[in-house]
Amino acid sequence: MSEEIFDIVNERDEVIGQRPRREVHQLGLWHRAVHILVFNARGEVFLQKRSMLKDTAKGKWDSSTSGHVDSGEDYDTSAVRELGEEIGLYVNTTPQRLFKIDACKETGWEFCWIYRCESEGPFVLHPEEIETGAWFAPETVTRWVQEKPMDFARAFVLIWKKYLQQTAQTPTA
Repeated sequence: MSEEIFDIVNERDEVIGQRPRREVHQLGLWHRAVHILVFNARGEVFLQKRSMLKDTAKGKWDSSTSGHVDSGEDYDTSAVRELGEEIGLYVNTTPQRLFKIDACKETGWEFCWIYRCESEGPFVLHPEEIETGAWFAPETVTRWVQEKPMDFARAFVLIWKKYLQQTAQTPTA
C-alpha cells in the first residue's frame, strides 16, 4: 500500500506543497486534521481508545473520530470520510463546525477543525485505528482529563478544554 500524501501548509493554513505522511511527521511540518465529537441523545460523548498500531498516541483516549486531511481534500470532506472509516458512521451532511485550533506542539503541528454530530451508534470500530470505545458523561471526561491527562492524546486534552470554554460561553435558549 502506498504511503498517504498530505498537504503541507504555512502559518495561515494555506497549502504550500505535499509530502508523504512519514516525512511530514518526522520533519514536524504543518499539516491538517479533523476531530469529531459524537454525542448521543443523553448528552454523552463517544471516545475512542487508539489502537496500539497507531504511530502516535498509542493506546490513548481520543476524540470520537480523528484523522488527517488528505492532499487535495477539504476539512469538511475529511470529517465525513473519517466518521465512516473509523467508526462506520455514514452521514449525508457535514457535522457542525465548532472551532479551529492552530497548529501547535499539542496537535502534532496540525491545524485542526473540531466538529460535533449526534448519533446513538452502535459503531463498527476500525481495528487498526481503534482498540475500543465507550460513551462518557461530559463531567466524567472533564474530571478524568484533569486527574489523568496522560490517559489522553495531547490534542484531545487541548480540544476538550476549548470545547468546555466554548460551551460555557454559549447562551442557552
